[in-house]
Amino acid sequence: MSTTTYKIDSAHSSAHFVVRHMMITNVRGAFSNVQGTFVWDPANPSQSSVDAVIDATTISTQDPARDAHLRSAEFLDTEKYPTITFKSTSVEAAAADEHKVTGDLTIHGVTKSVVLNVEGPTAEGKDPWGNTRIGASATTKIKRSDFGLTWNSTLETGGILIGDDLKIEVEVSLIKS
Repeated sequence: MSTTTYKIDSAHSSAHFVVRHMMITNVRGAFSNVQGTFVWDPANPSQSSVDAVIDATTISTQDPARDAHLRSAEFLDTEKYPTITFKSTSVEAAAADEHKVTGDLTIHGVTKSVVLNVEGPTAEGKDPWGNTRIGASATTKIKRSDFGLTWNSTLETGGILIGDDLKIEVEVSLIKS
C-alpha cells in the first residue's frame, strides 16, 4: 500500500494546553488555527509523517487580559514568533491504533525533540460533503522553560504563579487530499 496525504481541517481541529496556576489549580487554553499535512502509510507507519503549524496569536484562555499577556514578549512573543510548529522525524506503531510520533517542536524560536502519544488515526469515513476523513488525538508533556518561556512570579505564600510542566493535547480532523 502506498502513502496517502491528508490536510488538517483547521475548522475542526485544535491544540490545547494545561498548566498549573498558583500551585492549586489547572488553567486550560487553546489555539484555534491548526494547519498542516499528514502523510500516512498504514502498512508501514515508519514511512508516515506529520507537518503542523499553529497560529500562536489565536491563543485563548477565556480571559482577554491573560491572553494578551501570553501573546506578549514575556511569554510567546507572538509579534516575533507568530507560529508554533511540529515536524515529525519518526513515526512508529505503539499498539493497536496507537503511535509514537517523534518530532521537532518549535515554540518561541526554540526547537526541541518531543514525542507525541497518538491515538489513531481512525478508519476513513465520508463526511456530508463527499470528503474522505480520518481523525487523531495526540498528547505530550513539555517543560515550558525548555522553550525559553521562563516568566514567573513568586507567590507571597511561597511557590510560583505558573507551573513549568505544560500538557499539550491536539485533536485533528484530516481531509484526504
